[in-house]
Amino acid sequence: MDINNYLSNWAARYRSELTDNIMPFWMQHGFDREHGGVYTCLDRDGTLMDSTKSVWFQGRFGFIAAYAYNNIEPNPSWLEASRSCVRFIEQHCFDTDGHMFFTVTADGQPVQKRRYVFSECFTIIAMAEYALASGDRSYAEKALALFHRTRRMLATPGFLPPKTTQKGYSHSITMMFFNVVVVLRKVIDDPSLLEQLNESLRLIESKLIKPEYKTILESVDEEGNLIDTLSGRVINPGHCIETAWFLMEAAPLFPDPAHVQQLGLQILDWDFEWGWDKEYGGIINFRDCKGFPPQDYSQDMKFWWPQCETIIASLYAYKLTHDSRYIDMHHQVSEWAFAHFADKEQGEWYGYLHRDGTVAQPAKGNIFKGPFHVPRMMIKGYLLCKDILG
Repeated sequence: MDINNYLSNWAARYRSELTDNIMPFWMQHGFDREHGGVYTCLDRDGTLMDSTKSVWFQGRFGFIAAYAYNNIEPNPSWLEASRSCVRFIEQHCFDTDGHMFFTVTADGQPVQKRRYVFSECFTIIAMAEYALASGDRSYAEKALALFHRTRRMLATPGFLPPKTTQKGYSHSITMMFFNVVVVLRKVIDDPSLLEQLNESLRLIESKLIKPEYKTILESVDEEGNLIDTLSGRVINPGHCIETAWFLMEAAPLFPDPAHVQQLGLQILDWDFEWGWDKEYGGIINFRDCKGFPPQDYSQDMKFWWPQCETIIASLYAYKLTHDSRYIDMHHQVSEWAFAHFADKEQGEWYGYLHRDGTVAQPAKGNIFKGPFHVPRMMIKGYLLCKDILG
């Protein structure tokens, strides 16, 4: 294989898919020019199925639109969309206690609030990237203030109701902070950012990673021990692979970058082995670290986002090592994902496939799927290919 030619072709494909397919789909069908923000509950052809707005996606698309503006082309409509999402969040998505809602109505009335702080995390990266795109420094300050508030929420006993009586540590919020800090630090510096990076790394290494199972667990007890139940043994390969590239991306911010890079590479190797379906192809949803059948109803399905994370991670890994097996990994997952998820007739990607790669349901979005993982993969993929080519 001519790797330079391979990467050049993929760089061009990522860019054209983003600018000619993914962004136009969401700008036409999702961007709410009446109330502001973005709708995500869209049927296959973009028809609006539900006007309920995911607060996660106000932050996610606010980030994506600005990230595309900053790194692909300065399209003024993308900057307008990012501004709209950020301002919709400011006007409608915070409760009186400072904690954000999970869903709101089309015009911003509260619908649901959950115990998580992912709405906050996605808002932080949206404000930070918008600050970079717009030149409005106030949004860098707002992002940092929300970062501090989010950390206080997590540190205040009882502020966020516990999910179960079992105390311990969660992989998801630990991994999310790696990305939050990397994005936020592009526009503002503060000692708490590196403090959080070091704390997240400490939790991954001392509590969540399990070399004996060659993976990261989704949750552990307070001592970092395996909770030997069906829910405690869950491996989410997509999350682990996302953590792998978050670590590779954040490595330069640590005192020992090589150590953090190697940790990311190790996690990618382990969890690609757990995740790749050798019979049908694609990254599978869940595994049990002891090999028992997972209990989740979607355990053997193929969701869109783990494929996206693996594409990014494999390119990061090749950039760091120039080991051709990561090009093979990239080729393997990319060909499968684009063949099965991309809707060649109506545009965008399906979100949910059966194990054999057939479409489980054709909608392009809901409260959890929308314009984030696919466009982020295409932007990151384009940038990584160009960076490797030099």
